[in-house]
Amino acid sequence: MLANSGRVEPREKDVTQPLLTVKNLSKSFAARGAASAKDSRTIYAVDDVGFHVEHGETLGLVGESGCGKSTTGRLIMRLIEPSEGSVQFEGQDVLSLKGTDLKRLRKAMQIVFQDPFSSLNPRMSVEDIIIEPLVVQGDMNGTDMRRRARQLLDKVGLSSAHAGRYPHEFSGGQRQRVGIARALAPNPKFIVCDEAVSALDVSVQAQVINLLQDLQEEFGLSYLFISHDLSVVRHISTRVAVMYLGKIVEIADKKTLYASPRHPYTQALLASIPVPHPSLRRQRARIGGEVASALAPPSGCRFSQRCPMAEDLCRREAPAMRHLAASHEVACHFAERSGTRAASPKARAVG
Repeated sequence: MLANSGRVEPREKDVTQPLLTVKNLSKSFAARGAASAKDSRTIYAVDDVGFHVEHGETLGLVGESGCGKSTTGRLIMRLIEPSEGSVQFEGQDVLSLKGTDLKRLRKAMQIVFQDPFSSLNPRMSVEDIIIEPLVVQGDMNGTDMRRRARQLLDKVGLSSAHAGRYPHEFSGGQRQRVGIARALAPNPKFIVCDEAVSALDVSVQAQVINLLQDLQEEFGLSYLFISHDLSVVRHISTRVAVMYLGKIVEIADKKTLYASPRHPYTQALLASIPVPHPSLRRQRARIGGEVASALAPPSGCRFSQRCPMAEDLCRREAPAMRHLAASHEVACHFAERSGTRAASPKARAVG
């Protein structure tokens, strides 16, 4: 942690229980543009999602655009109020907190947003941006807050000389470092990284990912790392959760998930990763059809309309999340059969 003197100190961890536990989390929205009140429709953005995050680990959350990843992160942070479910942080019911108790919890839970430009106030200097959460908490005097802001700038790879500059004077990667410094300011234990590197160039992505890993090791942080970039997720994550149309379909440690995915959607998703060699070509696990609308999700398994293994059972009954191994859960009626297929297609030479 950063003490009032500004010195960085590691945090002791209580590992007797998961840091974060999410159960049956759901969120629905009323669709806009209805012709009348009778024509109201509901968008099921997140539906019965559950997972946990251990102390000091990174849980990657992946899936196609629109599957509900970012909404899940915002629900956990209570930037959006859930329709149903529970969120436990260190055994504390996050969704029941109000007023001072919720304000106190926000010191321990922070978020880094996708767009490093729109998430920073253009009228504020980076120093004021970083100390803003400290002003809200009211635990430090002005001198200590400014000292902490400058030391955090140094910690994220910028310079304290940049403190008086404004967001438009920085590159995208530098702005994201400011966003990370702001998230670190109240000394959190858990950070939601919501597509935190997707708006950056590839070389800058690597720098920011390495920074996040260094900060995690130094401060004992836990991350929920939301991304559609499977290569980045593989690099930074401890475990990976795969999301499709508002539901978690598979969770496993990254080694197991990338080597032996059991859900047909996970298999197709991993097969879409480009092969970084011009003479190689991947044999893709092709899936047909389009992603169903969140206004009218299919009955049974959400993936049944596109799944090459789907049977009548899949269209009638939604599969429950079940354990295949100690660290591997999947929501598929035929996960064992799926494991006999070419789960992670190999690249082959061309020509």
